[in-house]
Amino acid sequence: MENLLVVDSVSKTFANHKALNNVSISIPKGSIFGLLGPNGAGKTTLIRIINQIIIPDSGNVFLDNQLLEPKHISDIGYLPEERGLYPKMKVGEQALYLAQLKGMTKLDAKKQLKYWFEKFDIGEWWNKKVVELSKGMAQKVQFIVTVLHRPKLLIFDEPFSGFDPINANLIKDEILNLRNEGATVIFSTHRMESVEELCDHIALINKSNKILDGKLDEIKREYQTNTFEVGLITNRKSETEKEIKNNFHTSKPTFKGLGDNLRLNILLKESQTSDELLSFLVKKAKIQHFKEVIPSANDIFIKSVKEN
Repeated sequence: MENLLVVDSVSKTFANHKALNNVSISIPKGSIFGLLGPNGAGKTTLIRIINQIIIPDSGNVFLDNQLLEPKHISDIGYLPEERGLYPKMKVGEQALYLAQLKGMTKLDAKKQLKYWFEKFDIGEWWNKKVVELSKGMAQKVQFIVTVLHRPKLLIFDEPFSGFDPINANLIKDEILNLRNEGATVIFSTHRMESVEELCDHIALINKSNKILDGKLDEIKREYQTNTFEVGLITNRKSETEKEIKNNFHTSKPTFKGLGDNLRLNILLKESQTSDELLSFLVKKAKIQHFKEVIPSANDIFIKSVKEN
């Protein structure tokens, strides 16, 4: 798969603090790439380097096979975690001004803003000052300004901050639409459920170093533990539990069931298969719940950071 953005061996130091240490990532075209890490890991420094707000001490960044230069600013849309709208300026006037900074003509900007304001049902906000808007309302305006010029690369840093669940879903759907229309997205967040829903690829940065990188489904496969959640209905609860424990390694359940009276987490040995487990259970009880435990992005995040 062809990459839109390549970060090659980038390092950055502030005073005595190493913010990034020889970090390399490749972001495929048309993907949603999760840039993850604890607070202070170096994510924001990397995002600022990509946006040319700061420059790296060493290493290079390439956009669409070209060394990143000031001319590429118009190819990038950036929604920072710290919002940057002018509070006393009118919404429409400000949106037009910011669109023209990205190279749009006033006529094209007005046309696109009309489309987005109607789509988000915020036409009546045009002459309001930003200071009159709630945090979520201002966030909608800044999202529109970020995507308005249809850049190749979109960078969203905590894009759902300040949104209620309904508007968070609205923004989520728009991010997916933009990806489907050809945009490439860098998505930085601490909300792991959003990573599960949106990201094709992830990279995890911790203490200035990249510690994990790849397709999310492949990383999940690497972290599989061959563990199954089992919920059973049986009149012989104690006997059935003992028989299962004699044949398989079990642990306390970590899930909630409906209607079952025996719950177990069962870890299979390398020589055992899920078919063997299922065949064994069918003979012992009615199976109410049977599910392989797939590691979540949150599980992977915590495990990787702790190990690192």
